[in-house]
Amino acid sequence: MSGTKMKTSRLEAFSDGVLAIIITIMVLELNVPHTVELSALKPLLPVLLSYVLSFIYLGIYWNNHHHLFQATDQVSGGILWANLHLLFWLSLFPFTTGWMGENGLSPTPTAVYGFVLLMAAIAYQILEHTIIAKEGRGSLLARAVGIDWKGKLSSVFYLAAIPLAFVSPWIAAGLYVFAALLWLIPDPRIEKEIEKREE
Repeated sequence: MSGTKMKTSRLEAFSDGVLAIIITIMVLELNVPHTVELSALKPLLPVLLSYVLSFIYLGIYWNNHHHLFQATDQVSGGILWANLHLLFWLSLFPFTTGWMGENGLSPTPTAVYGFVLLMAAIAYQILEHTIIAKEGRGSLLARAVGIDWKGKLSSVFYLAAIPLAFVSPWIAAGLYVFAALLWLIPDPRIEKEIEKREE
């Protein structure tokens, strides 16, 4: 394999497949009411809201992962393992989502949900740094990412929310929602750098 460039396409296809399976598992865990009245959905609201939040987070990771590898020229063994590390934490979303939702934002499940969010955020940052280490500080990704203030701020929110879940799970949940909203704001940095390169 010496001197051979490993393309990103297989890694992207595998990651897309894993994320699709994670979302499928989450939706399959939603229990369908046995009655037709709208009131039958009321007991399921915590589960549905937890699902929506996790779906949004997975969508954010999928979107950012796509842009990340648009800016990546080749894959190394370290990048493959860093990517698997990220997918491991994302694969825990169905479990923590179900546990938090089924128990109506009880403190421990809400804190564990935050812990998984924190570890996924750290894993994503490790993946970014591993790619930059491979491609160099002058690479397209390094220029696009910069100081990555949203990544750092999100981790601070998750870190604060874990102990706060034992004070007020609703405050913790609010921090999870706020962190998600931060990432819903379009971040055009990588696309701009790709456009510059193409020009």
